[in-house]
Amino acid sequence: MADLFLTQRLGLVRLAFLLVGDQETAEDVVQDAFAALHRRWSRLSHPDRVLPYLRASVVNGCRMVHRRRSLMSRFTGERQTPSRSAEAATLLGETRREVSEAVRALPRRQREAVVLRYYLDLSEAEIAEAMGVSRGTVKSTVFRVPAGRSTTVSRAPGQKRNVFPWPHTLPSRL
Repeated sequence: MADLFLTQRLGLVRLAFLLVGDQETAEDVVQDAFAALHRRWSRLSHPDRVLPYLRASVVNGCRMVHRRRSLMSRFTGERQTPSRSAEAATLLGETRREVSEAVRALPRRQREAVVLRYYLDLSEAEIAEAMGVSRGTVKSTVFRVPAGRSTTVSRAPGQKRNVFPWPHTLPSRL
């Protein structure tokens, strides 16, 4: 379990960060996923399926975060947006920040599919398993992303640049 944590934690935190938008919440989601795995460790029927279980647990944890944020915004009337520390904002380069913001602007299901496909480079079957949907849903969700969103950002007055360079040029590390 310790080796699994050491080898997979960083990638899972990155996944969660792209889905929820802030480092602290991402780390909490991943920690909760590992805690849940630890509680079920003795009952695992397929130890070779631990990583897909963790991915699905992280995606579901991120969904819970979004539900909580949505519920809070209904009561407070304010949209809760993740805040970044000055240090974290400085560490994100301009291009990475633009891509990160564009990914966060996607609807939840599209964001999950895009991150799992282009960031973690998972197959359609692995994405479907992590999201709890069919392979066809994964295909159509990923296919519709550029058509359903404005995929450009302003670089300077009058200049725009494609943020989602589909399908093969998304950076492997956002």
